[in-house]
Amino acid sequence: MSPSIQTALEKLRVLVVDDSRTLRKVLIRELTGLGILNFTEAENGVECIEILRDVQFDLVLLDMEMPELDGLGTLEVIKGSPELRDLSVIVIAGSDQVEKVVRCIEMGAEDYLSKPFNATLLAARIRSCAEKQSLKNVERSYLSQLEHEKKQLQLEQMKSDKLLLNILPRPIADRLKREEINIAGDYPNVTVLFSDLVGFTQMASTTTAAELVTLLNDLFTRFDKRAEALGLEKIKTIGDAYMAVGGLPIPRNDHAEIAAHMALGMFEDLEKFNDTNGMSLEMRVGLNSGPVIAGVIGYTKFSYDLWGNTVNVASRMESSGTKGKVMISPSTYELVNASFTVTPNMEVECKGIGKVMTYFLEAYR
Repeated sequence: MSPSIQTALEKLRVLVVDDSRTLRKVLIRELTGLGILNFTEAENGVECIEILRDVQFDLVLLDMEMPELDGLGTLEVIKGSPELRDLSVIVIAGSDQVEKVVRCIEMGAEDYLSKPFNATLLAARIRSCAEKQSLKNVERSYLSQLEHEKKQLQLEQMKSDKLLLNILPRPIADRLKREEINIAGDYPNVTVLFSDLVGFTQMASTTTAAELVTLLNDLFTRFDKRAEALGLEKIKTIGDAYMAVGGLPIPRNDHAEIAAHMALGMFEDLEKFNDTNGMSLEMRVGLNSGPVIAGVIGYTKFSYDLWGNTVNVASRMESSGTKGKVMISPSTYELVNASFTVTPNMEVECKGIGKVMTYFLEAYR
């Protein structure tokens, strides 16, 4: 006998079911001779089912003729139970019970033995059962490993998707996962927002790297939550500068209004940040509306960015602005003037355009 079969026999868990105590002892003696030490006895079908509900077995040696619940009825319960149906069963029947044996085989019994049973046949069939059980265990272990790997793969995919969504808008990320190339689009009506902290450089010179990152993360997280709530798309941060846009990748008519709400709300976030951290940072914000080109660039590190004069003017609105104020261009003014309080400011020189009238966004009407 091969070592693997002997190991399988030693691990086999057997339930012996017979109303005859003498026959049970004979069967147990044969099992012990094969090296099987893990066995349990049941006097009838009812006791058998009760034991199977509480203890896991690999094989049942099942007598056909028993009081209360015979072998056929017991097998019917076993094969009708989702938890027990895969259990191996060898029925033991008299030579005059051929029809019952046939019925048992049809119901899923593994094999049968005739009374009085032949010890050699019993040993051969139990060895066969042990071998099948060993193969089942290998298969179960393999399937379990596959399931584990599948779950790990799904987990890694979720992490990858989450990371991708931290970098790219969902519609763009979906296109990238479909392996599209040259992901770009023209957006005729958007509003670009730039913000920059005043006093950040001085603060950075007196703050440790870890503290600086923690503080910026705190503030930008507040901005991110506000952008998500309003429906703006965060584009990127560069140092202490924050860039977002309303109206893409999904176009919307109120892009200027949500950007205006975002700009004013960022000052509320900054005030709370200063109160929490005992700081006195200030900020400038600039808005401009118009057409842009948006797309994904990069090979090993992806970046979703915007291009066009609209972006340049928005940046100029911020850099030429006044701390504590939201400065907007004429195009944004036309879109928000009816809903927000806006005051004229002054003309600002914009590269490639010339002088542009600017306005301060004060409050929502």
